[in-house]
Amino acid sequence: MRVIAGQARGRKLKAPRGISTRPTLDRVREALFNIIGNRIWDSTCLDLFAGTGALAIEALSRGATRAVLVEKDPKALACIRDNLSSTGLEERAEVLKDDVYRAIPRLGREGRKFDFIFLDPPYEQGHLSRVLPLLSQYRLLQQEGWIIVETRSREPAIEEIAGYRLKRREKYGEAALNFYIEEEKAE
Repeated sequence: MRVIAGQARGRKLKAPRGISTRPTLDRVREALFNIIGNRIWDSTCLDLFAGTGALAIEALSRGATRAVLVEKDPKALACIRDNLSSTGLEERAEVLKDDVYRAIPRLGREGRKFDFIFLDPPYEQGHLSRVLPLLSQYRLLQQEGWIIVETRSREPAIEEIAGYRLKRREKYGEAALNFYIEEEKAE
């Protein structure tokens, strides 16, 4: 696993041993950032279930100004910190050792907003149907922002949930990327 483009291009990223963390594959990350394109420049990102931190690190390497990474597993947190340090991106990142379900309300109470929210939870455990309503309740997505969710490709896409609608879905082998935006308000 490596950083694909930008300031930290080519730097290797560590992952914790075992099966508790499933890093996003390089080719899936590359596809994701090709879709995002230049929108990543000067953006803010929230990486929930951050794992290795690869999504936030790729965003920072490509020009995002700030990233908040939320992870509760101590082994994954150690890898995130090592990866941020080895890429030289730690000053633009904030690592929260917390459960996603506690971190979202906290960030909301602080008035934080993000252009991109990356959500790469453990597959098929119902996190999407629990996290998206929380994100909507605490208004963490910036206007015209995107929530990008990695799921197993065989899982059916959820078209609309908690005020967000599916804008785009792409499959890459076992993984699928689901791009959500806020539902347009009826006038």
